[in-house]
Amino acid sequence: MQPRPLTETCELRLTQPEFAEELFRLTDANRGYLRRWLPWPDHIKEVAHTEAFIRSQLDAYAKGESVHFCIFEKGMIIGVIAYNEIERATLTGQIGYWLGEACRGKGYMTMAVQALMEIGAEAFGLERFEIRCATDNQQSRAIPERLGFRHQCTIQRAEQVNEQWFDHMVYVKER
Repeated sequence: MQPRPLTETCELRLTQPEFAEELFRLTDANRGYLRRWLPWPDHIKEVAHTEAFIRSQLDAYAKGESVHFCIFEKGMIIGVIAYNEIERATLTGQIGYWLGEACRGKGYMTMAVQALMEIGAEAFGLERFEIRCATDNQQSRAIPERLGFRHQCTIQRAEQVNEQWFDHMVYVKER
């Protein structure tokens, strides 16, 4: 899959094994910030863990089950966005994302979600897009709200992160 430009200096690139070291460094530098909302940062302890994750994502992409991108700004990885799951039966893509803390609030993720929805429609024929966010994660929730997703429901105790349960708001948008 070809890189997808977002701006003159920002683009999405299909995550590749050669990104493992840089992606691990970004994860490591943002570990404390990420672990507030995500269950996996404490399990990524070395570059090999990131590389194994990337290879698993490429396998899932080859099967049409998901697709994972790194967000690059001026040639450096600043975050990731993915269809964590592609449901062929319902033509639905479940979107997940995170940015390095220093890059929040600059519009990168809003642009990335828009581009990912275009990719989903073009490459996978997706007609429905879903984003789940912890109810307390205002920054993550702002993205689907800004892009006109509708709040479909709230799932109680949807995810446990560091011994704390979070409810998830489910946002959906149809083409």
